[in-house]
Amino acid sequence: MDLKGRDFLKLLDFTPEEITYLVDLAAELKDKKKKGIPVDTLRGKNIALIFEKTSTRTRCAFEVAANDLGMGCTYLDPSSSQIGKKESIADTARVLAGMFDGIEYRGYEQTIVEELAKYSKVPVWNGLTNEFHPTQMLADLLTIREHFGHVKGIKLSYMGDARYNMANSLMVVCAKMGMHFIACTTPKYFPEEALVKQCEEIAKQTGGSITLTSDTMAGTKDVDVVYTDVWVSMGEPDDVWTERIKDLSPYQVNKAVMDNAGDKAIFLHCLPAFHDLKTQIGAQMGERFGITEMEVTDEVFESEKSLVFEEAENRMHTIKAVMAATLGA
Repeated sequence: MDLKGRDFLKLLDFTPEEITYLVDLAAELKDKKKKGIPVDTLRGKNIALIFEKTSTRTRCAFEVAANDLGMGCTYLDPSSSQIGKKESIADTARVLAGMFDGIEYRGYEQTIVEELAKYSKVPVWNGLTNEFHPTQMLADLLTIREHFGHVKGIKLSYMGDARYNMANSLMVVCAKMGMHFIACTTPKYFPEEALVKQCEEIAKQTGGSITLTSDTMAGTKDVDVVYTDVWVSMGEPDDVWTERIKDLSPYQVNKAVMDNAGDKAIFLHCLPAFHDLKTQIGAQMGERFGITEMEVTDEVFESEKSLVFEEAENRMHTIKAVMAATLGA
């Protein structure tokens, strides 16, 4: 399958076969890395990483993957890039495309990464926007397939705020891959109706399904994967914590939820997670609201059902596959 020159902006742009190819390639590259087999087939190429939102996993995944492929890598943090400030997105795209072989963007609106791709003559990769997080989806698919042996027919329940990038992307990838997606949250936090309808149409062709429910037990009964994310996303104001904790506490992933999902169920989280008070924000929220855990309990996070660190490692292998495929390794 030839994906050379393609942008990687959202999984709505890719067929199930293309998505499967990227996961297969990631598995192959992971196996080679574990065996110490070099894959530096992109030696001499260089990529730019634009991070308007900082990240541990995404930055490390791109940098290690680029190094493994033999590429040079330049990191542009929020203070060292003029994108959208002193230089337009279109001009930034054309400048960087003249110096680099690929551009990653992690930041705010999806329109920004789409505009970068429009004006860039080299592949552009979405490291996260407010609307979509496609590289995370490939890591999740690889993790699920490694555990269950397949992805088609898998039932995945997403608990929490289902209006933004994680739930949107999970709903899309489940629809594309013939999986069953459940948004388990209060109706106030359901995904946008237009995207739900689009995913329902896709799911009709693949054998998947989309379900929205506010019933925690019904929404997690006998599912294969229970997934959650932080209740307040990066860049949101602190004053939303009060509202989110009140609204979303009934959708915390805890032992009762995992027991309801059944013995075979696994827990996934894109990280970072507020499962204890060992972070600055966690400690602040604990003191402010009298809680010790938020979207997931420490008991679940540290349990054998939790594959969050395998999932985090797979970010690197799947990002490597995206770069290798689109740059023609």
